[in-house]
Amino acid sequence: MTDDSPDDPEDKLNTTRPKLVESKERWAQEGRLLTGHAAPRSDRLPPGQHLVKDWPVLDLGVTPTVEPQNWRLRVDGLVENRLDWSWNDFRAQPPFRDVSDIHCVTAWSRYDNQWDGVSAKHILAVAKPKPEAQFVVFHSYDEYTTNLPLAYFDDIDVLLAHAWQGQPLTRDHGGPVRAIVPKLYFWKSAKWVKRIEFIARDRAGFWEMHGYHDRGDPWTEERYS
Repeated sequence: MTDDSPDDPEDKLNTTRPKLVESKERWAQEGRLLTGHAAPRSDRLPPGQHLVKDWPVLDLGVTPTVEPQNWRLRVDGLVENRLDWSWNDFRAQPPFRDVSDIHCVTAWSRYDNQWDGVSAKHILAVAKPKPEAQFVVFHSYDEYTTNLPLAYFDDIDVLLAHAWQGQPLTRDHGGPVRAIVPKLYFWKSAKWVKRIEFIARDRAGFWEMHGYHDRGDPWTEERYS
């Protein structure tokens, strides 16, 4: 849905998310799924993970409807060039394809996901973050946020994806556009992205404020804070 829709995602979040958040906070307090082991990145499957062949759907109880013709991406904050891209602007950028694995904090992993979209490297080249920019915050159409160090955004396998396995991203999986940050747990790969904000000091996002780790490295089991 667009920002001016009368069916406000924030209203839905206020009624649907409390039980979900309570459950996940309890997971964090209990250290659910933690094995206590770290692994090198040469181990393809991080500690505590199991492989799946499907792609489970996880969200905050709200699945916004954002038609491509209504979708926009803002890139702002500590950048030299603020961006305000329509869908056509976004699709006019140099195409980028990558294949990477998904590692969800709920302990499933899925190998060999093909993504098509626009690379983070290209976005950085166009927006030109200022020297004081050290962190990135993704903002989504369902009012979700998540933060990560700029160094993790500035990686060769990070992108804003509009397609998965050669098909447009479905609404359930974050379409029309979602972030893909393969080296971190998948809650850092925000769905339904509408804004990328560059900031100087770290600022916790939604799950980071509810007991989840600020960085989220799967190989060192950074599930919880």
